[in-house]
Amino acid sequence: MGSETESISVSLAALFALAGALQLSRIAPVRRACLRWGYAPSRFRVTGALELLSAGLLAVPSTRPWGVALAAATNFSIVTLLLYNRAYLIALPGIGVAAALLLTLFQWA
Repeated sequence: MGSETESISVSLAALFALAGALQLSRIAPVRRACLRWGYAPSRFRVTGALELLSAGLLAVPSTRPWGVALAAATNFSIVTLLLYNRAYLIALPGIGVAAALLLTLFQWA
């Protein structure tokens, strides 16, 4: 099971890096969501920074447990925000990411 969880971890790291970069770049959909939902732009910048930190921690095997914990907390926050704002379809990938984080967590069990 080692290579599968390694592959999942690397994929998750890449996904969180991409998501963090998109949040920090303030692309138009992120700016529009920020305005529509009444959140300060700083919320999305903090989320982007946390996603990038999660990616870095997930990429290194010795820090992976910390990466899983931070990624799970960040992902939970994002999915909760999306569900609260009735963006159900957009929340679905986040739910899949939560399942992949669980698979990565089982590497230590």
